[in-house]
Formats: sequence, structure tokens, C-alpha cells
Amino acid sequence: MRSWVRGRWIPFDADAISQFLGDPLILEEDQHCEFSKRRSQADGFNEEAIDQLLCIPGQDFARTAAGRRVQIMRTNMTTLTQIWMTLLLSNVLPNDHNFDLPLPKCQLVYAILTWMSIHVAEVIADAIYLFAGMAPTRHPLDLEKSNRALGFPALITGLYQSYGVHVTPNKVIRLPITRAFIEKYSTPRQAQGDAHQDARTPPPPRQADLARPLGVEQYLQHLVRQQAANHRGQVQIHECLYRFRLSQ
Repeated sequence: MRSWVRGRWIPFDADAISQFLGDPLILEEDQHCEFSKRRSQADGFNEEAIDQLLCIPGQDFARTAAGRRVQIMRTNMTTLTQIWMTLLLSNVLPNDHNFDLPLPKCQLVYAILTWMSIHVAEVIADAIYLFAGMAPTRHPLDLEKSNRALGFPALITGLYQSYGVHVTPNKVIRLPITRAFIEKYSTPRQAQGDAHQDARTPPPPRQADLARPLGVEQYLQHLVRQQAANHRGQVQIHECLYRFRLSQ
């Protein structure tokens, strides 16, 4: 896959991207990374194991009416999963939202956390191919204003520059994922459901609870029920928005 840009052919295949990234994983000819092998197998990933590693205790994938696992909501993820999701959706598999993680991307996070070998350039090249084949988003009133999703603007600009094409970058680079970023965008959302964090530093009891303070086990059970109620509410909101969009 390549494009003609200002008099030069710019490749966007896995080899070109890997070279641009400094060849993070070198494979022999016809050799595949462990993640790619698992992904090509029907039973390559154990969904129960993914659930246990990525979700906070007591939570699970969002499922279809038939019980098929579809995605993990952000509020059901551990802090570490949220951190990796933020990194992936910003640099490897761009998305227009970050409130959930579909099953295929959960498999990638699971592969990272279990130290599988991953040919990240191949993952990015596949995503670019999908972006290039997407149909434009139709404008409801003016078809000329229909637009197409653009993924990897910084990577594409960098590839242009590496092949000698003059560009004027206008995309602001996001801030790095630091401790302050994690505390602001990841930890607070999980604080209601992460048992091992809350068990160490439970919040002060309300005035009504002073006469009979909750034990640690009761408190954690309360948090699990609260998180489940929040999740049901989010699912209902999501379904309502989906039906509203279909009715447009």
C-alpha cells in the first residue's frame, strides 16, 4: 500500500512503518509474532482469562442478548488497563471515543500484559488499510460536507518527512501519559470499584453510618453493587443513544 505525494511514492506497509519506528521487532521471513498467530486462530484467546486480567473484581464484558462478549466499559477496567487503552487509542489503534474497548482491542491489551511478542508495525498497517477503505460519513444536509475518518496524522506526516516530502505539521502532539495524567483520567473513574485500592484507604463514613460502621467486606460488597448499578445505567444510556441515531 502506497500513495503518490508531491512527486514521491510513500509506502504505508508494515516494513516501511517498522523501519520508521526503528524496527522494534525483527522477524525472519514468513515468521509471525505470537499475537498474530493467536489472532488467526479461532480459539487463540481465552475470553475468561481476558476478563479476569482486564476487569476489576466482580465485573465482566458487556454482552449481547445472546450472551456473546462484545466490549469492556471503561468503568469496569483496572487502572492498568485504562492506561494501556489510552496509549493504544492514541497511537496504535485510533478511535473517536475511549469509554469502552471492543473485544479485538481487549485481546491486544491482554497480549501486552502477558508479554506476547507483537509486531506493532503490522497492527498499525492493518489499521491504516481499514481507515483507507472506510466510506465517508454522510452529511445529513450537504453531501459535499461529508468527511472521512483520518487516522495516524502524526505517523503519516513523519513518513512523508522521512521520504523527503516537505510538510508543515499542524497537529498538536498529545501530552505524555504521566502520573498526573493517570490520577486525573484513570484512577478516579476506577476508585469506586477497585477493591484492593479501596480496602487500604476507605472513605470516611457518612453521618448516618457512624453508629454502625461497615466492615471492609461489607464495604467492598457495597462498591461492587454500586459499580454494577452504574454499569446498567451506562448500558441503558448507550442503547438509547444508539436507537436515537438509528431513527435519524
